[in-house]
Amino acid sequence: MNGLWTYGHTKNGRLMADSNSRPKYISFDIYGTLINWDTDFTTRQLLAGRLPDEQWPAFKKVFRGYRFDEVLGDYKPYEQILQNSFDRVCKFFGIGSTPGAGAVFAEAVRGFSAHDDVPAPLKLMGDNYKLVALSNADDSFLDISIPKLGADYHAVLTAEQAQAYKPRYQAFEFMLDTLNARPEDFLHIASHTRYDMHPMHDMGFRNLWVLDRGYDPITGGYDYNSVKSLDEINHYLGL
Repeated sequence: MNGLWTYGHTKNGRLMADSNSRPKYISFDIYGTLINWDTDFTTRQLLAGRLPDEQWPAFKKVFRGYRFDEVLGDYKPYEQILQNSFDRVCKFFGIGSTPGAGAVFAEAVRGFSAHDDVPAPLKLMGDNYKLVALSNADDSFLDISIPKLGADYHAVLTAEQAQAYKPRYQAFEFMLDTLNARPEDFLHIASHTRYDMHPMHDMGFRNLWVLDRGYDPITGGYDYNSVKSLDEINHYLGL
């Protein structure tokens, strides 16, 4: 684990960050990191009878790539991001477009629940730190998803508010400007390296923690810590 803070105090035998390096905010990606992102069932329903089973792993991978590519341009509503990326991957595999697919995916996303390992440690964090959501979705999604997490949030920030999606710098600049904060004020937790860790590192954020849920390869060079649970981060916070 990369040492981003200095530790010197103990509490019940656990390391605690020095007070000078205590973050003002703990910020989070939401979907995938805290909310269990699983569009496989919906995607297979929309593809029923149109894609050979042996092509499913490749389709899933390319679909994920097109979702990433779609958020790199000018802002558009999240449902449109989902529609456009699905249309593009279908075209890639020689399948006709599916009108209304974006709405079907959007409804599925709104129905996702928190990962089982999230509510208890997240509440403990929220009892001790100001929590901030920075999500690649619209307000209407977070209005439904945030209450499922079981913790109070100081701020819930979205791509709709920022008029930009991560990994665009504009999304992170919106968080800094809204909170009148600096990169060193944050400990950020996400399960996505391309969306969060890489751009945040380039912008000067250093308290970066990957909650590894298997979405992205864990690579070196970006000064982030990799953990398997929020409990591990609470441990290093001395909670």
